[in-house]
Amino acid sequence: MIKRFLLGLFILCAVISPVFAWDVKTEAELQQRMNEVGFNILNANRIEHRLIFMVTNRIYSRDRWADVSSVNRTVWLKPCILPYIDSNDELAGILAHQISHGVDTYNGVLRGYISILNYWVAPNKYDMMADKRAVDYMVNAGYNPLGYIVILNKIMQQYRYDAFSNHTLVTRRMMKIYEYIYEKYPSILADNEYKDNIYYQNFLLISRNNRLKLQQKVESGSKKKLNYDY
Repeated sequence: MIKRFLLGLFILCAVISPVFAWDVKTEAELQQRMNEVGFNILNANRIEHRLIFMVTNRIYSRDRWADVSSVNRTVWLKPCILPYIDSNDELAGILAHQISHGVDTYNGVLRGYISILNYWVAPNKYDMMADKRAVDYMVNAGYNPLGYIVILNKIMQQYRYDAFSNHTLVTRRMMKIYEYIYEKYPSILADNEYKDNIYYQNFLLISRNNRLKLQQKVESGSKKKLNYDY
């Protein structure tokens, strides 16, 4: 009986470990893991633009948890995010999104110096582009993009409207990421290692009506862009 229990426990740990394999406890360890995950994403995606990664308590930012400097091409995280991350997948999601923005800083006049204006003029458009690109970056680097949905569900605040905001409502944003994964990487959803993750289960709960919309779109063969609910 004891042997069976230990064997079952071993198997359970083996199944859970890819999702919850997170042993980072300190700011220094977070910096090291950022370097490892960040450069893995850069190399796996053959990104030929130089970016570095830094944990810092930077005061000014467009975002609360993470951002990328358009001046010195530094992707950074605030150390206060550390308690919210439970896997390399989740960290990769945050970094991949900011790497996408960082790549954009190399495009345009003056070596991309004024590329930041894109985010002021059409922030939602460029954030959605970065989310989709982040999913591709993650898959190419061997990370599960569902971890990106999970970390967004844990750290992003839910406002009432996004009509006058510089960010799309996180409920809609997560659904658009889910739709992109559904359409481009369906095998990830079919073999879902996040199915027992409580934060992913919460996403499934709050997105039930929106996922029904997606299902109906797929079944009807419609190509119409979906307007997801609040």
